[in-house]
Amino acid sequence: MPIFEYKCRKCGHTMEFLDKNARARKHLCKACNSSDLQRLFSSFSVGQASDSSPRGNDDSCPTGTCPLS
Repeated sequence: MPIFEYKCRKCGHTMEFLDKNARARKHLCKACNSSDLQRLFSSFSVGQASDSSPRGNDDSCPTGTCPLS
């Protein structure tokens, strides 16, 4: 389920809600209880392999032919 980020238009507080979709239900501001929320465009993050990975902790591609290395 995606996490949607909202900003309250009344007090400016930002918060996140876990929803199936953006229109799933009406949320209230956790700071002032207003329902006047604006959905923000959120970035996403990608996890990093742990140190216990088979490759160790080097930053190269397994094949050594990655164009971004």
